[in-house]
Amino acid sequence: MAKVTRDDVARLAGTSTAVVSYVINNGPRPVAAGTRERVLNAIKELGYRPDRVAQAMASQRTDLIGLIVPDARQPFFAEMAHAVEQAAAERGKMVLVGNSDYADEREVHYLRAFLGMRVSGLILISQGPSEHAATEIDAWDARVVLLHRRPDAIDDVAVVLDDIGGAQRVTAHLLGHGHAYVACLGGVDSTPESGDPVTDHVTGWRQAMAEAGLPTEGRLFKAPYNRYDAYKVALELLAGPERPPAIMCATDDQAIGVLRAARELRIDVPGELAVAGFDDVKEAGLTDPPLTTVGSDREAMARAAVDLAIGDSENGGNGPSDRLRQFPAALRIRRSCGC
Repeated sequence: MAKVTRDDVARLAGTSTAVVSYVINNGPRPVAAGTRERVLNAIKELGYRPDRVAQAMASQRTDLIGLIVPDARQPFFAEMAHAVEQAAAERGKMVLVGNSDYADEREVHYLRAFLGMRVSGLILISQGPSEHAATEIDAWDARVVLLHRRPDAIDDVAVVLDDIGGAQRVTAHLLGHGHAYVACLGGVDSTPESGDPVTDHVTGWRQAMAEAGLPTEGRLFKAPYNRYDAYKVALELLAGPERPPAIMCATDDQAIGVLRAARELRIDVPGELAVAGFDDVKEAGLTDPPLTTVGSDREAMARAAVDLAIGDSENGGNGPSDRLRQFPAALRIRRSCGC
């Protein structure tokens, strides 16, 4: 059987191949409702399937968006990836996802792979990006949007959260319960000193402590971001002679690890220990007790990132305020803090 072509669709619908293209690609020119219906009926009758590879070769761009995350196993990144996929689908795009595993070489690997596929845009959740990644981006002259991390320069396109303000608010909330001080579970040795959300969470904690006239020395503890390793750090911290009265964790996964350690050590939360996290992953409302945390409008952030990645003329712009979009952080108060 001969392959059905766009010419065949146009002939059956009684229109031009250009109009068939406008219907298939939903633009760039509008098509009258009656004409669109004839084209869609012809496509269905003939069983026509657009050749996406040929389209990409002709336009130098595909209908794909690349998304690189540190670790899709972590709930926050999984939920953010899902939100990006939903926002992309609303715009007729598909998403390719790669896990960098917090490794620069893997991040560069996915950058090269996705940009080589001529994606419409690329969204990068990164600890860097590294010099190698930045060089790769410059070499391809690509539209790359940083998501969840503040850029080092205003020229970078980014969608971020008010991480410092959110951490400051949740720490102040814990102090408002009358605790002598609040300890902080921060990042690891490899956590960047600036721009990284976890670093900003620690900064917000420091600011809230300073405003309360409290020292932070000896009250910041390093912990991996995943639950199990944070649980092991918390076991040692909570079993020690100077157990903190309250802990602000840089991520919800860390906080969930702390709650598990407290239960194992028979420490009452929030009676003997108040705990708060950051990210508001779905499991935060299901812990025992439910976790007080800091959340964001992930769907709105994902839509903004997708619009910037594909250069949406209606939603994206070129000015500084358009290239760097900061979303507010919201305090989600539950029982782990003592409320």
